[in-house]
Amino acid sequence: MSKIKNIIVLVVVGAILVAVYFLYIKKDPSESANLISSSLDPTASNGVVGATITSISQDFLTLLLGVKDINLVDSIFADTAFTSLDGSHSILLTPDGTEGRLNPFAPLGTDATVPPITPTTSPLTPSTN
Repeated sequence: MSKIKNIIVLVVVGAILVAVYFLYIKKDPSESANLISSSLDPTASNGVVGATITSISQDFLTLLLGVKDINLVDSIFADTAFTSLDGSHSILLTPDGTEGRLNPFAPLGTDATVPPITPTTSPLTPSTN
């Protein structure tokens, strides 16, 4: 009885898939007859396609030539605020001990236990000497 039930379910699912294909995916032959193929050559005899491509090309060329006119001012690099930056102001991040597993992809129960890391004084904390 179980084999017959499986066969019936497979036949019904197959019929549904075939129906979906014919109703939604397969194109009508009459729709493809309405398509017009045209050349992407801007000098083509079809004036609309040629004019559209020429217009797009002209817009792109105008944009490209506009980029050429951009002037960058490099006086910011000579400013005292920029030259005073030395890049040594780093912050030491200390973990609080609740970061998670050492290897998150390891099977559960195979992690080695690591004692929690105690935070140390950071270089930004003033020392009490």
